[in-house]
Amino acid sequence: MQSYHRHLVTHADHPVAAPLSEDSVRVLLDRAMPRDRAPLLLDLGCGQGTWLLRALAARPDAEGVGVDIDPAGIDHGLREAERLGLAEKLRLVTEDASRYPVDRPGDVVLCVGATHAFGGLLPSLEAAAAHLAPGGTVLLGEGFWERPPGPDALRVLGCDADAYDDLAGTVRRVTDAGWTPVYGHVSTAAEWDDYEWSWTGSLARWTLEHPGHPEAPGAAALAADHRTGWLTGYRGTLGFVTLALRRTPPTTH
Repeated sequence: MQSYHRHLVTHADHPVAAPLSEDSVRVLLDRAMPRDRAPLLLDLGCGQGTWLLRALAARPDAEGVGVDIDPAGIDHGLREAERLGLAEKLRLVTEDASRYPVDRPGDVVLCVGATHAFGGLLPSLEAAAAHLAPGGTVLLGEGFWERPPGPDALRVLGCDADAYDDLAGTVRRVTDAGWTPVYGHVSTAAEWDDYEWSWTGSLARWTLEHPGHPEAPGAAALAADHRTGWLTGYRGTLGFVTLALRRTPPTTH
């Protein structure tokens, strides 16, 4: 019987595990990667290594290192790298990203949709800074409130209203912590819808194609619950911003 790994199924149609289109990913990577040297990219919480695979395909001179706690995602990423002929330039490590030792500094350090692994926005920036080469760029993806959340949104998301700030407040927290945005992308409603329909749809389709699998009933219920929670809870309320950030130089007097 075919094995079931929820994350691989839910992201089968949308391998970027965040509400971002392929074009948005391409532009963000292009803005973040240096043009004057062969870049090393480090993805903290890389999932299946999708961002790194996109970067390596776009920049033949780049190298990538990804860290994630999920061995199934790591194995999938390594197989995909082999298929694309990128395996020699990519290293994926099964490890807790918050405990990954500082080795070779990265020219680009990514943490997109994985700030929970570090305890939130600012702790994620601190962790990324420890791995960042001088003059490097952090690509950070984080949620924010498009509008004040109602009780349904908070219930579905399992958080309090102070879990996120609005967009202006999110950027202000970043700049107050000593970072300068050099680019940013706010996920559009269309990107959110594509992400959520893909997440729930690929899972629902899997249950229909594997009706005898012992995980199918639970997966079908999860797809339905997630779809209802999104549509009646946080759709149009939870936003997502991806920021390209560089360290702000200290002020001299």
